[in-house]
Amino acid sequence: MTAKRWLTGFVVILAAIALLAACGGGGAAPAEEAAPVEEAAPAEEVAPAEEAAPAEEAAEEAAPAEEEAAPTEAPAEEAAPEEAAETPYIPVISKGFQHQFWQAVKAGSEQAAADLGVEITFEGPESESQVDKQLEMVQAALAKNPSALCIAALDSKALIPLLEEADAAGIPVIGFDSGVDSDILVTTAATDNIAAAGMAADKMAELIGGEGQVAVIVHDQTSRTGIDRRDGFLNRMAEAYPDIEIVDVQYGGGDHLRSTDLAKAIIQAHPDLKGFFGANEGSIIGVLNAVTELGRDDLVVIGYDSGKQQLDAIRSGLEAGAITQNPVGIGYKCVEAAVMAINGEPLDKVIDTGFFWYDATNIDSEEIQPLLYE
Repeated sequence: MTAKRWLTGFVVILAAIALLAACGGGGAAPAEEAAPVEEAAPAEEVAPAEEAAPAEEAAEEAAPAEEEAAPTEAPAEEAAPEEAAETPYIPVISKGFQHQFWQAVKAGSEQAAADLGVEITFEGPESESQVDKQLEMVQAALAKNPSALCIAALDSKALIPLLEEADAAGIPVIGFDSGVDSDILVTTAATDNIAAAGMAADKMAELIGGEGQVAVIVHDQTSRTGIDRRDGFLNRMAEAYPDIEIVDVQYGGGDHLRSTDLAKAIIQAHPDLKGFFGANEGSIIGVLNAVTELGRDDLVVIGYDSGKQQLDAIRSGLEAGAITQNPVGIGYKCVEAAVMAINGEPLDKVIDTGFFWYDATNIDSEEIQPLLYE
């Protein structure tokens, strides 16, 4: 009995051991089969990113193409300097600004600037006696380093040092109306004032019968126009009309009030006076004022240029006639010559802008009217 119980217990123990063994083996197997999950790690190492690197390199190689494409825009930027090239600047400095003559010259200068595509400024002293003021204007103009300079000199000598500075700086200088005593000027656009004043002398001699006393008022004795008009008139009288006496020559600075006082003094000092010549607009207005105030409308009066008072006097018979220049043409030609000088084109030393005699018979003619101003 005891042996049977022992055998039964032994069998139960063996069954329990077998059961435990079976349970333990079933739990361990899945852990061993799970190992391949660890082997799946290479999937993280199979990084297409490394293979994608050539695409990045391709992008980097493509960049130069964009950089090379950039110059296609560059020419537009390089072309800008030509489009933005500075317009040539030409200061035009006259002898004065108070007479309508200079306003006509200004109009001609501005027309030339518009036609030729340049920039100008036009200025002059308040009075034609202000030589120092004109020197200051020229000095200020040269400080702006202009492309060229146009000048009507009040003093034919005083401006030379400044014009030498311009020449040394390579700035071409063009004279107009009144030049200087120097070869610095590339050219001068002006009236032949010696010949024009000579014509005035011929007309005066004709109208007073070739004999008698004549007086003269000139704007100055320093400018080329003042000198040439005075000498042209006096020399023609001396060489061609020995019976005509020049009793006085005075200088009114182009100012009509001062010229009026001078003319009155001359008329009062010479009661036998037969003729009076005024060598510019301001001078002749002074003569006309004196003649009117003193009641001497018997005098033969000859003038220069135009202006409303002078035109009215010629139409009324108070003034016999006058020499007209071409003020608009003078202004135009000086700027035109400056542009030619800037461009290196050849120029004659003198540009003759012409002159004409006019009186009541032709003052309204097609030839004369465009040359007159009010």
